[in-house]
Amino acid sequence: MSSNQKNRFGTIVQIGDILVSEDVITEYFACDYPVCKGCCCIIGDSGAPLEEEELPELEEHYPVYSSLMRPQGRSQVDKDGFFDIDRDGDLVTPTVDGTGECAYTTFDEEGNCFCAIEKCFFAGKCSFRKPVSCWLYPIRVTKLSNGGQALNLHRWHLCKDAYEKGKREGIHVYEFLREPLSTAYGKEFYEALCAAASHIFG
Repeated sequence: MSSNQKNRFGTIVQIGDILVSEDVITEYFACDYPVCKGCCCIIGDSGAPLEEEELPELEEHYPVYSSLMRPQGRSQVDKDGFFDIDRDGDLVTPTVDGTGECAYTTFDEEGNCFCAIEKCFFAGKCSFRKPVSCWLYPIRVTKLSNGGQALNLHRWHLCKDAYEKGKREGIHVYEFLREPLSTAYGKEFYEALCAAASHIFG
């Protein structure tokens, strides 16, 4: 790669068969929930990306977490099932009448958005936490033709305050996502990512 290409596209960190965009390491991010109130659950072009192996989990635990869902969400699942297919042909969570509101969303009395699945998980009623794509956000995962994966930063105007909060508090994306990255890819992967970060910053 020439220096111009490197400046244009940034550095790519490779750990095993996983490629990590440099801005996952260098960019700051920390969810600012009191500001956004979980609006990422109800705004978007489609539902959250799903892995095929997550579909049985969604169905198995549905009797537990569905009690927290809005009637509109339950009706959508009854009509279309536990997943949808977006315009790119990818598996995603169903949305209420195409509004962008995830069917698995719940609201408190003040109108704050939460994931019904995750609320049940934290209450000890469900072993499935939530779709990994939600847990890893703002990272978006792309599957590569060679069987590997690419981890890229997704920039969304809704998360403007999260980027600002991360910068104020000195929290980088990979640091904010320590738990989901370690869970999804393993402790050794995360340690290697930290080592790469030390090299980049050093």
